[in-house]
Amino acid sequence: MLLFVTTYAKSPGSGGQYEQPILITSAGQSADVSLAGTLMKKLNLNFKVVNLAKESDLNGIKTLIIVPGFSSKGLGAAGISREQELERVKLILKAAKDKGIKLVMLHLGGKARRGAQSDDLCQLAANASSMMIVVKQGDEDQFFTKLAGQRKVPIKVIDKMADALTPLKEAF
Repeated sequence: MLLFVTTYAKSPGSGGQYEQPILITSAGQSADVSLAGTLMKKLNLNFKVVNLAKESDLNGIKTLIIVPGFSSKGLGAAGISREQELERVKLILKAAKDKGIKLVMLHLGGKARRGAQSDDLCQLAANASSMMIVVKQGDEDQFFTKLAGQRKVPIKVIDKMADALTPLKEAF
């Protein structure tokens, strides 16, 4: 099995391969999207978080960060069904691809954001991404590692959420 783990080293005087401004959205409406926003704030990056982002939210955006993880509570608070969320995610991923916007998948929820309700959302996000950052507990079965290997995209498996700061800083 091929494993692509990369450290996104910057060239002197240049940024990483991903550009700002950044849009962060959920795929499943878990609270992990807020945690992603906290990470970006710590890095002082130009971003906005839109939980229910749609195509019009992509105007002027250079990078889309999608945070997959199903939450029935989050969907209920958003007033949408799981099927509506799945369709919204498909549409925003297609719109980002059509606009040439790079996509980073950030899976922060560990085991709690995997399983029957989350895995199709995770797979959609992973299959559209050009880089994946995944908390190790969410990849114990090598779900993301296998997808990254099949697609030949870099994946950074981290021990805990806070460890996402390093690959994010290097990417931007």
